[in-house]
Amino acid sequence: MEVCYQLPVLPLDRPVPKHVLSRRGAISFSSSSSLFGAPDPRQLSQRRGAISYDSSDQTALYIRMLVFYVIVIHSFDILIGACVIFKQLFSRDVRVRSQVGFEPERRGSHPYLCIDFRTLHSHAESTGTLPTRRIRRLFSFQRHLHSSRLLRGTPHQNPLHILDEDYSGQAKCMLEKVGSWNFDIFLFDRLTNGNALITLTFHLINHYGLIELFQLDMVKVHRFLVMVQEDYHNQNPYHNAVHAADVTQAMHCYLKEPKLSKSLTSCDILLGLLAAATHDLDHPGVNQPFLIKTNHHLAALYRNTSVLENHHWRSAVGLLRETELFSHLPAEDGLNLERQLGSLILATDISRQNEYLSKFRTHLDQDDLCLGNAAHRHFVLQMALKCADICNPCRPWELSKQWSEKVTEEFFHQGDIEKKHKLEVSPLCDSETNTIGNVQIGFMTYVVEPLFVEWARFSDTCLSQTMLGHLGLNKASWCSLLPEAGGSSEEPEPEAEAEPAPAAEEANSRALPQGSQTS
Repeated sequence: MEVCYQLPVLPLDRPVPKHVLSRRGAISFSSSSSLFGAPDPRQLSQRRGAISYDSSDQTALYIRMLVFYVIVIHSFDILIGACVIFKQLFSRDVRVRSQVGFEPERRGSHPYLCIDFRTLHSHAESTGTLPTRRIRRLFSFQRHLHSSRLLRGTPHQNPLHILDEDYSGQAKCMLEKVGSWNFDIFLFDRLTNGNALITLTFHLINHYGLIELFQLDMVKVHRFLVMVQEDYHNQNPYHNAVHAADVTQAMHCYLKEPKLSKSLTSCDILLGLLAAATHDLDHPGVNQPFLIKTNHHLAALYRNTSVLENHHWRSAVGLLRETELFSHLPAEDGLNLERQLGSLILATDISRQNEYLSKFRTHLDQDDLCLGNAAHRHFVLQMALKCADICNPCRPWELSKQWSEKVTEEFFHQGDIEKKHKLEVSPLCDSETNTIGNVQIGFMTYVVEPLFVEWARFSDTCLSQTMLGHLGLNKASWCSLLPEAGGSSEEPEPEAEAEPAPAAEEANSRALPQGSQTS
């Protein structure tokens, strides 16, 4: 895969300014250490960021120590012991774990009536501990606030940010290429310490000038994005915040296409980005048939129709209202934004794939799509979100393969749960009868390719041809990995719906996509 960005590195021999040496967290092993009696050793907690073997050392080794409080006991030039105390900041934003060691109910999620939701993920953390990713996000909160200032272009008055700039430089460099189809969201997530969704979405909202146009409060925007990211279940192999960030990046690529960029309003762009970021909000990692056959309350609430999509939408609306992101707008405008957001998210329901695809094909055949019409623009946004949601097979092989492995892992995990509780195993979820290869080949053939062929008819650009090219190559790669005896593997069955499709093609077109397990 072609690398579309050059990543800067921090030189090992970089001289360190004196004002940086004075930051919180520095530990000195110098013979002239102040620990021998003059200042109180606790004054060390007022320093930050450096481990130095001499107070005048200008080439000190630097280690990130944000939100750490370090106490060092030193006697006769021998380090007797060190204790690192983790002090939680912003405790009001951290949910307390239950006494039994399971993750508590997240906002909007509830246990299944027949199967305890807590059993869905076997790798539950030990009693009384916070998840590792939660701790990392907590410790890097200051860094994300700093990054948000960088994205807004706010100049720094304090030179102490010199190290933060070095560490966030690689992520900034990637954001300069955020419109590239080769964008590596996995690398970006690592560089942002697991906060790809917050950083990327905030950057795009600012990039399109939406903060100024809609007079948005940047504190509310940031709080909303933090809450959105927190409400994704990162223990899900696929339906997590990284997937949401990937869909948001893909949506940005489509919004840049000539037909859309010339026609879409600022309101359309804002809705497109918000829908992409929240389209799988609070996804439990299981599909709609699982919710129905376990008598989940959401299935009853939404009458077994677009259960997850309705829940994603309502969860997003809940966060919008909790953060009061649009509270400054007229009430009718706010309600209209919420309704249109729901219309976009509901379009990702794969059981309605043929409905949307047929309507799109009819418009293209009749050449009557008028992007000056608000209803037509909204329909094109729906199709763009559907493409972004299942675009993984159209990415370069190195990225597409990772997504394929993750979504199949999630399918198989659901199958294992169903076997454990003696339920009928959902299609594509039985690891004994399915492989990654045959699941992906069927998915590409009957779901992805028909959609992206029509999208290329609508927007015949270099990007569309690139996506179709990657799709063909990836499909051939999966075919080559199939066992010789299973070269003509059985295509995946459709998602278990209430009534079977009348035709085989329709059934296959409703197979579960990567981007939305019943989404």
